[in-house]
Amino acid sequence: MSPQPPLYLTPFHPEAMIKIAVVKRMNIKYLVISLILTLSLLLSAGCELLPDIQIEQSEPLTPPETANETTPIDSEWSIPPAESQAPLLPTIADVVARVKPSVVAINTEVVTFDIFTQPGAGSGWIIDENGVIVTNNHVVQGAKSITVTLDDGQTFPADMNTVATDPLTDLAVFKIDAESLPAATVGDSPRLRVGDWVVAIGNALGEGISATHGIVSRKSVTITVDGEQILYDLIQTNAAINPGNSGGPLVNMAGEVVGITSAKLSAVGIEGMGYAISTEVAMPIIRQLINIGYAVHPWLGVGLYPVNEYIVERFDLAIDKGAFLGEVVADSPADRAGLQTKDVIISFAGEEIATVDDLIIAIRSAQVGQEVEITYWRGETENTTCTTLIERPRSP
Repeated sequence: MSPQPPLYLTPFHPEAMIKIAVVKRMNIKYLVISLILTLSLLLSAGCELLPDIQIEQSEPLTPPETANETTPIDSEWSIPPAESQAPLLPTIADVVARVKPSVVAINTEVVTFDIFTQPGAGSGWIIDENGVIVTNNHVVQGAKSITVTLDDGQTFPADMNTVATDPLTDLAVFKIDAESLPAATVGDSPRLRVGDWVVAIGNALGEGISATHGIVSRKSVTITVDGEQILYDLIQTNAAINPGNSGGPLVNMAGEVVGITSAKLSAVGIEGMGYAISTEVAMPIIRQLINIGYAVHPWLGVGLYPVNEYIVERFDLAIDKGAFLGEVVADSPADRAGLQTKDVIISFAGEEIATVDDLIIAIRSAQVGQEVEITYWRGETENTTCTTLIERPRSP
C-alpha cells in the first residue's frame, strides 16, 4: 500500500489535505512573516524518535482551576428535544426556506503576531431564540472581535465574554444581544441512513448564505486534521462544502439540523468529501458550553503512537496491535495506574483496543470519575491495572 500524503488543517493549501471550511484573508505582511518564521523553524528543527505521536489532548497541560473562565450563557439551558418524527418537506427549496432564517454569517478579526489583523469568515446557526449561536471552534479561535449577520441583514457584535470553545471537538458557542430569533430545530442524527438527502447551508466563500445539497455518503467517520487533531463520528456528505461553510448546519429533509459542517478533503481529482460533526456528538458538548462555559472530558494522560511495523521492530514488542504509550504524564491517572512509556494498551474499560483511535474513542466515551480496568503489554508480559479518570486539563 502506498503511503498517504499528510493531511493539514490549513486553508488554500494546494496539495491533498483536510481543510477547514473557513475563509481567511491574509495580507502580504502576514504572509511574509509567516514564511520567515516557517523557514526558521525548519532550519532549527531536530529529529524526534516518535515524530507522529498523538497526544490525548492538544492543549497545554493546565490544571482546570487555573484556566481562564468564560461567563456561562445560561446555566439552566437544556437540549431541545429532537423531533425525529417530523414530516419530510416536499422539496429542497422548502428545506432551505425553513432553515435559512436560522443560519448566520460570521466575520472575525484575529490579531496575528500582536501587530497585524487577519479577517476571516465562517458560518453559524441559531440554537436559542435569545441569541445563542453555534459554530466551529476554528471559526472563532483567537478572534478579537466577532460580528454576526442575520438572514434579514441585521448585524450584531458577539458578547466576547460568552465565547465558549472546545478545541477537542471543534465546537463553539457565543451570544448576541437579540431576542425572538428563529432558532433551528435539532434532529436525530443516528436516524440518518447512507443515501439520505441532506442540505448544507452556510456563508460559502464569505459571500453570504447559500445552500448546496447531496446525500449522506458515510457515517461514523474518523479523520485526522492538521496532523494531530482527530475528529470522530463525522457524517460524510457529497454536498459541496466550501471555505466559509464551517459552523453552518447540515440538515435533513425535515429541515432539522443533523450535523455541523467542519472540514473537507481537498485534492486534485477528489470531489464530494465534506464532513460534519453529528448532533449526537455535538449536543452534549454544546449544552456544557452554554451551561458552564467549557466542556468536560475524561482524561487518562497519555501520548499515543500506533503499533506499526516500525514500532514493533524498534521496541521489540511482543504484540502487533494496540496503542503504544509514547508518553505518560506525571501524576495523571495513567501514571497512578503504574503505566509506563513503551507499554501497549490492548483493552480499556472492557473494550478491545486495536488502534490509537480505539483508545481515544473509549476514553471520550467514559465518564469523569469512572474507574476503568486497563489491560496492557510490557515486554513479554500481559498485565492488568485499574485507575480513575479525571477531568481533562484545560488550556489557559
